[in-house]
Amino acid sequence: MKEKVILLGASGLIGSYLLPLLLNSDAFEEVNVFVRKRLEMSHPKLKQTLTDFNNLNQLDKDITASQIFCCLGSTKSKTPNTKDYRKVDYDIPLHFAKQGIVSGLKRYHLVSSLGANSKSNNFYTKLKGEIENAIKALPIEEINIYQPSFLRGEREENRPLEKLMLPIMSLVDLVLVGPLQKYKSIEAEDVAKAMFNESIKNKRGIFVHNSEQIKKLV
Repeated sequence: MKEKVILLGASGLIGSYLLPLLLNSDAFEEVNVFVRKRLEMSHPKLKQTLTDFNNLNQLDKDITASQIFCCLGSTKSKTPNTKDYRKVDYDIPLHFAKQGIVSGLKRYHLVSSLGANSKSNNFYTKLKGEIENAIKALPIEEINIYQPSFLRGEREENRPLEKLMLPIMSLVDLVLVGPLQKYKSIEAEDVAKAMFNESIKNKRGIFVHNSEQIKKLV
């Protein structure tokens, strides 16, 4: 039986690679993307739900899917207010997971970050750890958490610092061997491929994939 799925963060770096994989798969009959601005594309399987995410409860009737893919994420420069940042990285992913369970959600895919730790003193890694723990605590048959390191890929938005980091990471990657391989940079497209590949498997349980493990799933 073909599935209806939800994709959060479809216009982002990982989500933009994942969306065509889902649309072109025979496993899925509908891909519902929740976006602030309509995507400039069309596909018979694509459903676009426009929202500013200000009132999450108003979206509940549309949160119906067997799988949810959450590729949401922000940056301090884009979202300097910590309350707004928390909404993107914690409130929205958790609300969709909880409401999805009500409508029969079976699998949840969450893009987190390497180093996620709810006890961290760093706001970013602490928040990632908190949302991981919150999702893990829910009664969902299968939970996949992806913890990529530095992401490579073409973004629509301009991020000068990341462009500066690319050549530096290329050099750093050369010395990251053995147990340090999980810190190597990773292509956003590979994360998307790993998410798709896991979505068509029949598993139960909680699975956490770091960058090194993600590459093995492609």
